Amino acid sequence: MASGIASKAQEVAKEDYDKARVLLNDAARSGSYVYPIKGIFYLISHPELWKPLRSKLIPYLSLYSSVLGSLFFFTYLPQLAIMAFVNGPLAVVTTALLILNESATITGIISKNYLLQEAILDTFDGTLMARNNAEIVAEGRELKAGGDSIQRLGKALKRPFKRFSVNEVIRYVMYLPLNFIPVVGTLAFIFLRGLSRGDAVHDRYFQLKGWPTSRKSKWLKDHKGPYTAFGTVATLLEMIPVASVVFSFTNTVGAALWAADIEAKETEMAGSTAPELREAAKKAE
Repeated sequence: MASGIASKAQEVAKEDYDKARVLLNDAARSGSYVYPIKGIFYLISHPELWKPLRSKLIPYLSLYSSVLGSLFFFTYLPQLAIMAFVNGPLAVVTTALLILNESATITGIISKNYLLQEAILDTFDGTLMARNNAEIVAEGRELKAGGDSIQRLGKALKRPFKRFSVNEVIRYVMYLPLNFIPVVGTLAFIFLRGLSRGDAVHDRYFQLKGWPTSRKSKWLKDHKGPYTAFGTVATLLEMIPVASVVFSFTNTVGAALWAADIEAKETEMAGSTAPELREAAKKAE
């Protein structure tokens, strides 16, 4: 009996290991984890893309500082007391990381659903415009004749970004206890947040291309590794205090750069991507 259970456990562990290896291999080949970093440098070198960020910087910082300050004041000691039982001396650090993640999540949900939605949409579309993908952007909004990549953006005809998601909150609460496991648990928590985050990285791109929900779901399933890698790096960047708002925009720029490279067939993933997108768009018409 015991040997049978041990054998089954080894089989399950091997299966999970193989899945993780494939996931990591796909992520490494795609180079998706680099795009959040590329987004930083691209935003710095393209001042016209700063406009949406500048317009929301002060309101966001006010919201973030309020949330972060409240969480540290009201919840740090209670959570530290709990974390100390499982993390020992490391609880001081892991509790701080937990609160940073909590504040980033709460602020992210509020801001991206209400405060930053228009600015993030403009940043994504503006980056595609800067990468000479005006014909794609034109599928989702009106375009003006003159000006830079942001000035040319007219009225949005399609809006892909979701409003408040109950599932996102439930998923966050479910994963939260992982932080009670020293180090590994916190890393697993960040990874799972990245996994969830990755699924929404290219919502705008898929919408602009007319990709139906079924095709989008299949694509995300087939490329889970690359999107998880992007989502994990993006999550880590947005956990950085104060600078999280800037990284929200650089991550958006990075996502748009990745979409532009997929369209131009300049990534490992892109061998059949653009043709598939076009075929999906024709079927959706």
